[in-house]
Amino acid sequence: MNKSELILALSERSGISPELARSVVETTIDLMKQQLLEGGRIEIRGFGSFEMREYKAYTGRNPKTGESVSVKPKRTPFFKCGQDLKDILNSD
Repeated sequence: MNKSELILALSERSGISPELARSVVETTIDLMKQQLLEGGRIEIRGFGSFEMREYKAYTGRNPKTGESVSVKPKRTPFFKCGQDLKDILNSD
């Protein structure tokens, strides 16, 4: 499901206009981005949680040439699936 499909499904299920559904989805995503940028954590019970993980700089290798490459420190979002979602996905 992509963003457009999510907006359409939200509009159909809730009976709201596609414009309002788009606003709700975009606002939700913007709020989640802002929370992560500020170093916060997002927890959606029954679904999972999002948080930022920081990685230190290190020296890696170019797989083609074997040459040493300096890799800069970085931050990346991390998602951890909630137990309820795991149970639903693994039920028979």
